[in-house]
Amino acid sequence: MYKGKIIKPPFFEIGPKAYMYGERMLKLAKAADEASVKYDVRIILTPQPSDIYLLKKETKHVFIFAQHMDPIPIGRGNGFILAEALKAAGADGVILNHAEKPMTLADLSTAIKRADEVGMISMACADSLREAEAIAHLTPNIIVAEPTELIGTGKTSDEEYVIATTSAIKKVNPDIQVLQAAGISNGQDVYRTIRAGADATGTTSGIMKADDPEAMLDEMIRAVRKAWDEIHK
Repeated sequence: MYKGKIIKPPFFEIGPKAYMYGERMLKLAKAADEASVKYDVRIILTPQPSDIYLLKKETKHVFIFAQHMDPIPIGRGNGFILAEALKAAGADGVILNHAEKPMTLADLSTAIKRADEVGMISMACADSLREAEAIAHLTPNIIVAEPTELIGTGKTSDEEYVIATTSAIKKVNPDIQVLQAAGISNGQDVYRTIRAGADATGTTSGIMKADDPEAMLDEMIRAVRKAWDEIHK
């Protein structure tokens, strides 16, 4: 677990996947930068690899994560993504084992270690309670508890799942932060998830497919702040 940079809860992750890139992605990143300060909520952006350098250069407050990283050392590996290259481009961290880019447990373990070596925050995805517990033993900084079958459906994890997975992960390692995602479509979904005890939540389609992505971003970050303050007042 890399401890050189800490993302203090509450925080929120925006995953553009392949929906948004270039200048359009930069516009959203600048809105996220403003919202982070406005609501005192940390925001993680996971853009296309080609946008990491641009977004890091043009923003001040958001955390820029790579969408994937391969568990390889410097050397051979054409077409693979190298930890050192991501770090040099400005990446603060990396998301690993997403449902759309799954990894074996062995490769995930090595990739987390590689992220630690170069000084990047590791965020690993888990699609079940059992997988979340297993990944917790690999000590990433953040675990995304995201049932694969709910991704992009507009249906969120129920409160029982949020509580169970958060508790299981914290029991293995209380220093791991838990991001509960999948199906987050609006501010109410965000509010309900944070109120259930998550350190963070996030979305892709909720913002990427919104009529006004920047307005939806603001709504969701405002909901994070409201829910967190109600729990911790």
